[in-house]
Amino acid sequence: MITALAGGVGAARFLTGLVKIVNEKDLSIIVNTGDDIGMFGLHISPDIDIIAYTLAGIVDEEKGWGIRGDTFHCLETLRKFYREAWFNLGDKDFATHIFRTNLLKKGLRLSEVTAQISHVLGLNVKILPMTDDKFETRIITEMGSVHFQEYLVKREAKDEVLGVEFLDAENANPAPSVIESIREAKLVTICPSNPIVSIGTILAVKGVRDALRRTDAKRVAISPIIAGAPVKGPADKLLRGLGFEVSAYSVAKLYSDFLDTFILDTADAAEKDKVEKLGIEVKVTNTLMKNLETKIALARAVLES
Repeated sequence: MITALAGGVGAARFLTGLVKIVNEKDLSIIVNTGDDIGMFGLHISPDIDIIAYTLAGIVDEEKGWGIRGDTFHCLETLRKFYREAWFNLGDKDFATHIFRTNLLKKGLRLSEVTAQISHVLGLNVKILPMTDDKFETRIITEMGSVHFQEYLVKREAKDEVLGVEFLDAENANPAPSVIESIREAKLVTICPSNPIVSIGTILAVKGVRDALRRTDAKRVAISPIIAGAPVKGPADKLLRGLGFEVSAYSVAKLYSDFLDTFILDTADAAEKDKVEKLGIEVKVTNTLMKNLETKIALARAVLES
């Protein structure tokens, strides 16, 4: 069995290649829910939806989120009623959030609802929210503390990052099967996701980091930083804001207490010796996923590590 820790577009792209060469039923994906937000009375789970839509083959690849070919008539009308309708949701995407919210109001857990959404989308992989409990990632800026989505979408990640906080992390228990999927796996892969607000959130959930330390699985991470910059997203601003240099090495150091192997891009081959001094095996290959072939090649590199 393979377990992946995932969040956002980079993870979705990597998983697209992975499902082409492994049995989907053998894959469990633990997904960040720190980005979840309530909008228009609905519970929105951005990272869960990006992963699910991508693996179902319906994601808008140009945007990296939402459903391909979606329209935005509902949002356009909502903007007449709401002063700040800044979170972009397509009409088909709204249906997912309405379905999710109705089931949550009936008392189902987020993990149960996610399983139903995965089934409707025809997925055989197991998508596991990191927690069913409240967990909110907030970015500290000169304006104060703001929800991560407000920082990223509304303010376009323009604010200087002064810190990151995980609200209710101390009370967040792992969702059912999360710990088991780590302990029972033969391979755990840390996807090329933001190390602070995608993977860092998962690691902040009770028992997850300890399970990664204790599992007998091979633990392999892919660097989301290439040549000193993220491929997509604000990982550079977050790393810098927390006092880290923006480098693949910094990411490896964040995972060094449990990691076996770290995959560097060829552009960062010079960091190989430095990472190895952390006690981590290093593999250097192309990690820039431009098409399906490169996604599959990266997935093979992980499996062969």
